[in-house]
Amino acid sequence: MVTVHPIDTIISDPAVRNGQPVIAGTAIRVIDLIASHLYRGLNAEELAANFKMSLGQVYAALAYYYQNRAEIDSWMADDEDESFKLLKAIDLQGKLIRIE
Repeated sequence: MVTVHPIDTIISDPAVRNGQPVIAGTAIRVIDLIASHLYRGLNAEELAANFKMSLGQVYAALAYYYQNRAEIDSWMADDEDESFKLLKAIDLQGKLIRIE
């Protein structure tokens, strides 16, 4: 008989972060941890230290990402687009401070 061992480290709850996948017991979105991994180059140990979580939680988030990569990459692209829109709106209001 096959036994399936569920890993319930990643959850989605409409009451937490608009239902986006988060690490259970936290409000840390999987997408935030993955962005730090992909764009800042943080390894699992660094992610665990920076986000104050266990390696098990980090590896669960990484596994979740690689199992749902296309969807999460799309969310990250949407977040990036939204960020540029917000920056443009702030700049048009004359409230964006640029340091040279």
